[in-house]
Amino acid sequence: MELDIPCLEKKAKELRKKTLDLALKEREAHLGGSFSEIEILISMYDYVLKPEDKFILDKGHACLPWYIILREKGYNPKIQTHPDLDEKNGIYATTGSLAHGLPIGIGMAMARKHLGKSGKIYILLSDGACDEGTVWECALIAPHHNLDNVHIIIDRNYIQALEFTEKVLALGNLEEKFKVFGWDAKTINGHSFKELIPALSRESYKKPLISIANTIKGKGVSYMENNPQWHGRKVNPERLAGAYKELE
Repeated sequence: MELDIPCLEKKAKELRKKTLDLALKEREAHLGGSFSEIEILISMYDYVLKPEDKFILDKGHACLPWYIILREKGYNPKIQTHPDLDEKNGIYATTGSLAHGLPIGIGMAMARKHLGKSGKIYILLSDGACDEGTVWECALIAPHHNLDNVHIIIDRNYIQALEFTEKVLALGNLEEKFKVFGWDAKTINGHSFKELIPALSRESYKKPLISIANTIKGKGVSYMENNPQWHGRKVNPERLAGAYKELE
């Protein structure tokens, strides 16, 4: 697959700037987690998703860049702090409370297997959500039912709310953990299109797939990067001073 990496990287910067614009307009927050997922979203919607597939943003607080992409793809989602179910506009689950979108997606995958329907279910999960018990229930259920039509992506930016994940509740090596549960697991660079697109496009063999995407929270703006304060900080022009310049 020939990829125009400079073009994709430019698109990622543009999406970050559009996200800043939307955050200012709507007086919204959650730029840190929005910026860590930018390359993942572009890879999914430009290269990976097929018409019969469904995508669920479990980390619903990071919805601003997703809304922008959905609008560019011809949908018209309502702009709000967390997404509500709106299938006609590409939103297949109400999310915001972490780890709720994952079991919904697992249920969709099970239904498709039962009905003999094609298409995959992709779920983008935050690493902070892995503190929730439902994640590990799903980790057991999916391999047990041979759900080779489900693919989880974990945005592994190592920050949740106002602290680093390993201080709140150490998650350790997620790739090894999911392999023990019976998943086909792979760790990738979540900001590298060269790694993301092949990894997210890969096929499974009677196993559910998971890609642990190592990312940087607040990626692209130096004072936001790896800074827990930018998890949920609301924005104003003064707070974004310098951000646009860095994204040129």
